[in-house]
Amino acid sequence: MIIGHLPSGYILARHLPPLPLVMGAAILGGVFPDFDMIWFYLVDDRAVHHHRYWVHIPAFWSTVCAVTMPLIYTFARQLFLPAVTFFVAVMMHCVLDTVAGGILWHWPFSNEFTHFMTIPSRYDNWIWNFVLHPVFGLELLIWGWALWLWKNR
Repeated sequence: MIIGHLPSGYILARHLPPLPLVMGAAILGGVFPDFDMIWFYLVDDRAVHHHRYWVHIPAFWSTVCAVTMPLIYTFARQLFLPAVTFFVAVMMHCVLDTVAGGILWHWPFSNEFTHFMTIPSRYDNWIWNFVLHPVFGLELLIWGWALWLWKNR
């Protein structure tokens, strides 16, 4: 997924009660795992695939969710729905990346990526391999759905 994460967060939020912070939590959660690109390019010099960083590992997020949600429910109940929304959007990000990018769904038991399809490398620039592959149509459909929801709000 290259461009589909932000609108997927918007779609999620539009299907929830319009409460304060929900839209922001959904959009932030939808794109948050890709903040690792800063480290990937500026520090790591692309030495390790960015889907191996903790922000792309579902077991990490499941653990954080399991620890923080009871605390939020107990001490800051007004933040409960935005927090749930954030975690759901992060998991949606991982699901969308599973389509062609690969996610470590079985970590810590396996270091193998899970993905539904492999994008063949046909072009020198990696981005063209994704943009010119039929799976990019899924991203365009996500954008179309989000734009339709926005237009009909």
